[in-house]
Amino acid sequence: MKVKWNFYKSIVLSIAAITLAAAVMIFPKAAFAASLDGLEMWWEVVFPSLLPFFILSEILIGFGVVHFFGVLFEPLMRPLFKVPGSGGFVWAMGLSSGFPAGAKLTARLWQQKEITTIEAERLVSFTNCSNPLFIFGAVAVGFFNNPSLGIVLALSHYAGNILVGLTMRFHGKKMMKGEDSNRFLTRFKPLSALQKMHQARLADGRPIGKLLGDAVQSSTSTLLMIGGFIILFSVINKVLSLLAITPVFAHLLEKCLSILSISGVLSYPLITGLFEITLGSKLASESTSMLLQQCIIVSFILAFSGFSVQAQVASILADTDIRFKPFFFARLLHGLYASVLAALFFPLFLYSHSKTSITVWAQNQLMMYPWDEYWHFFIKAGSYMTLAALILSILIWGLKHSLNKKNPRFH
Repeated sequence: MKVKWNFYKSIVLSIAAITLAAAVMIFPKAAFAASLDGLEMWWEVVFPSLLPFFILSEILIGFGVVHFFGVLFEPLMRPLFKVPGSGGFVWAMGLSSGFPAGAKLTARLWQQKEITTIEAERLVSFTNCSNPLFIFGAVAVGFFNNPSLGIVLALSHYAGNILVGLTMRFHGKKMMKGEDSNRFLTRFKPLSALQKMHQARLADGRPIGKLLGDAVQSSTSTLLMIGGFIILFSVINKVLSLLAITPVFAHLLEKCLSILSISGVLSYPLITGLFEITLGSKLASESTSMLLQQCIIVSFILAFSGFSVQAQVASILADTDIRFKPFFFARLLHGLYASVLAALFFPLFLYSHSKTSITVWAQNQLMMYPWDEYWHFFIKAGSYMTLAALILSILIWGLKHSLNKKNPRFH
């Protein structure tokens, strides 16, 4: 049965690849424009926004800060999510920098044998999410021109993320019957955390210059891979639309949405968002449906992350024993949780006639932060930051290569 399935799978994948290649040749101009759109997004936004977090995370791992977090957050992460305390560091970095930082850091912890495969599958399921700048700056302000909506989207997104973590704690329960229950009772030990960090830094042993160079090279390599996926899925999304495949699926999805009392005009943005979240969110904001329904669909799109991001995660996990299926299941779960929570949170902030004090406070806090200015700054300065980072990466690679030639023992 498995041999037959693999045979049919090979045929389907081959047909899909041939169709995509033929479509690119038939519509070269549209494919080129889609490639430029993807490249522009990566060059101006994704690369400069993720690079600092990637480099810092590599440096923090080298300095042993992950081990510090591991001891410090063990009493929280182990009982709640059944992952080591070092998962707290991955979670924090994932929340602040956005996807696929959580997957990259989870893979690093697995490679260093800080976590088991099952723990890694649990951890990666809830540490990949949108960063606040994208939710507030791009989606709420940029697309909807409504900062208050950012509260609803962010609350539903991050609360849904926590629910995914609580659900996925049961993943692999049968395979990990031997989990030490005493580890659940670990106490808060700041001194032990500092000692562990010191020991980890000594064990790493790399000088600061080499650590920084390795961090830049590793981060740049990962981001180049991410850029390739963004461009590829930008082209795939455009090709599917030109081949009338997206409209056909949108028509079928329209009937499903009508059952949930959601306008059918959101079917096309939803299908598009399944591939690329930015374009899907933008199309949803431009639709003629009710704001509540737009919010629900955008919440699902942000939580599902899109096949582009999922492909990036799959590529990162490919070098490990961490399976992709649990991550994909978690994305569906996150989409469901975020959509329901968006529907529940929406009236509290936007349709309440008597505004509560928390609503007024939240809106005032939002007005203090110029999210749109931050987002436009990344758009404007992003290309220069990307160019500088690439030049630095090439210089480091050239320096290491020349040193290796002169002294083969140099690593």
